Amino acid sequence: MRKVLITGGAGFIGSTVASALLDAGITPVILDDLSKGRAEFVEDRVFYQGDIADAALVDRIFAEHPDIDATLHCAARIVVPESVARPLFYYRENVGKTVDLLESLQRNGCTRVVFSSSASIYRPTPTGRVDETSPVDANSPYARTKQMMEQVLQDWTRGADAEGTRVVALRYFNPIGADPKLRTGLQDLQPSHALGKLIEAHVNGTPFTITGVAWDTRDGSGIRDYIHVQDVAEAHVAALVRFDEVVRPGAAERYRVVNIGTGDGTTVRELVTAFEQAIGEKLDVREAEPRPGDVLGCYSDVTAARELLGWAPRRTIAEGVEDALAWRARWIDRLSATA
Repeated sequence: MRKVLITGGAGFIGSTVASALLDAGITPVILDDLSKGRAEFVEDRVFYQGDIADAALVDRIFAEHPDIDATLHCAARIVVPESVARPLFYYRENVGKTVDLLESLQRNGCTRVVFSSSASIYRPTPTGRVDETSPVDANSPYARTKQMMEQVLQDWTRGADAEGTRVVALRYFNPIGADPKLRTGLQDLQPSHALGKLIEAHVNGTPFTITGVAWDTRDGSGIRDYIHVQDVAEAHVAALVRFDEVVRPGAAERYRVVNIGTGDGTTVRELVTAFEQAIGEKLDVREAEPRPGDVLGCYSDVTAARELLGWAPRRTIAEGVEDALAWRARWIDRLSATA
């Protein structure tokens, strides 16, 4: 791989992958409309501002960069509550525009695609563990758009007019942390996941509540698959570098799903402990009954990623917490400087 097109390359995941590609000696060509991504994240990088559905723009990118070897599709709307409130917007942005993008890729002869998908499409299991064969049953408009996009991509690889097209879909749950070199990170200073709530409790001096402490897990609290965003980025790089081994040219099946995760998940109590270790103090932690809709949670089996990509998570949850806090401190400084 010499050069890769990244859609959504100014966002949290895409920008971290772009940094990891640069570290691996691969040039990222970034396409982002900056509706959520940050212009600061694409400074000194090959960048085109625009919509993935803009066929003329995509054609221009390939004309100016004919040595693009693959496309990494990260662009998507990802906020679950917003998807519930605005489902048609999500289907248009995530599914409809992906179809437009794929038509442009096909027209320009780009036959390798890595799709940054989501493990949120899996149906919850009794143990919480999911692998690539586990049933999918997305339960929000956002997750359903990811499930639909996977189906579109799989059907695309089987179409007579897309001969040679191959796709690797990477499914993962909850990236945390930031680029360890602090080149990029999470734009939102108040993320809605448990780590965000822990940061909020620490900053504001308010209690953190664990909802549900009688689940069938190793400590009774719910389990999630929090994984360092740099590990996620390196998995994307591995999928690109090993693409022709993961989905071989001429193979009967030209679509492959690979789970990315920690392999054993992280309970809420374990996340609290890692957070307290990172800040060097105890939080006011309280317990409560599960909220309506709360579930035990899920985490990914990553055997396939180890075997196919030669990849394994290398960073601890504590490192993810430390990098998230370091990035937050730097982001506050940058916002203050531009205020």
